[in-house]
Amino acid sequence: MKANEKIQAFVLNQAMNYISGNPEKNLPKLLTWVENIWGDDFSAMSEVFHKILDDPENIWHQFVMELWQDIDNDVLKTTFSNFVVNASITGERKQEEYRAKYGCNVPWAILLDPTSACNLECIGCWAAGYCNHHSNQLNMSYETLDSIIRQGKELGTYFYLYSGGEPLVRKADIIRLCEAHSDCQFAAFTNGTLIDEAFADEMLRVKNFIPAISVEGFEADTDFRRGQGTFKKVERAIAILKARRLPFGISCCYTSKNVDVIGSEAYFDQMIDWGAKFCWFFTYMPVGQGAVPELMATDEQRAFMYHQIRKFRETKPLFTLDFWNDGEYAGGCIAGGRRYLHINANGDMEPCAFIHYSDSSVYEKTLLEALQSPLFMAYKEGQPFNNNHLRPCPLLDNPGALARMVERSGARSTDLQDPEDVFELSAKCKNAAENWAPVADGLWEASGHCAECLAKRQVA
Repeated sequence: MKANEKIQAFVLNQAMNYISGNPEKNLPKLLTWVENIWGDDFSAMSEVFHKILDDPENIWHQFVMELWQDIDNDVLKTTFSNFVVNASITGERKQEEYRAKYGCNVPWAILLDPTSACNLECIGCWAAGYCNHHSNQLNMSYETLDSIIRQGKELGTYFYLYSGGEPLVRKADIIRLCEAHSDCQFAAFTNGTLIDEAFADEMLRVKNFIPAISVEGFEADTDFRRGQGTFKKVERAIAILKARRLPFGISCCYTSKNVDVIGSEAYFDQMIDWGAKFCWFFTYMPVGQGAVPELMATDEQRAFMYHQIRKFRETKPLFTLDFWNDGEYAGGCIAGGRRYLHINANGDMEPCAFIHYSDSSVYEKTLLEALQSPLFMAYKEGQPFNNNHLRPCPLLDNPGALARMVERSGARSTDLQDPEDVFELSAKCKNAAENWAPVADGLWEASGHCAECLAKRQVA
């Protein structure tokens, strides 16, 4: 860290201490300090924060103030320092420097699978080919995980998420990595059933780990997909986290079977009542030979989620992200290292958690070399895959786009149990893409992007 960055970090640490006494009064002062420190680097975020902090009636004003009530002060300070300062301000500068220097994507976040092992067997799981009931259970060593994070930090990446398998099978190593990289923010997509008092105490000690607990709706829907009794175990984990004032979120996969529940006001209210601070929404993808295409959401159901999430953002104090439908705000597909990439438990570097093809391994290439590989460069050159950013995905929304990149790059299937031909995978998404296209185009035009829609039609 450069000298001026150390000074900035010290000032903000002192500011966070000052705010905790009276956030309602002192948060606007922090905003002023941040604006003075980062200037143009913070201008876009500054406008958003002013709208929140200057209006006590704004629902996000309520959300921000409740953070100081609901979350341990030291955890909040660490999260602010690692996520906002290191990952989103200092890290962004480094990322831009390397993008310009090497002409490749550099990720803001990296998703890692420390293990393929899992204590559940969920219906339609995209990682089913690696689950612990198979003989080919995989684990990345602590040293490998540590090396990936160190390489990422050199490029400016300070945000790391874990998936699997069930990442908390590797609790001890996850805590050890949090300690070794106290300047990074860590999170995990977890089924939550392995969160106990001892692990929560460790989370409170290291302060830089936040779980996103997978819940498929209320008890019947969750237990249908994840197994009898799972919902009650999740509620127990949530109670443990709340007792220690630890932040957590929810991860929801909406399918053709549960979309009415996932998108309901009652479910949003339930997540808020649980104490969740965010929810990350995904739609079901028919990845893997054992996939269940019937679980894919219809175009009407995807549009329903589009409208519900946007509506509740205006009225509910819950930060929400929609992995596909928020392409409008992300400028299209964020995979392939543009904003994130995925590394599975076998060490294969994949463009996305839902794209199980790779031409690079952590055991053969550095992170930077992988970002310059044919598959990742194909992503960079192809993004955005559609001028309508509500159709961002090269698999789900743009038939043939993924297959062409995989074929030209020479990438291979990374599913060791049942390798899947990319053309067969793409075929499973063809009807969904064709049905979604006119709906997405209508939503895109309605949201004020008419000129870009016109350009898309002209290209077509």
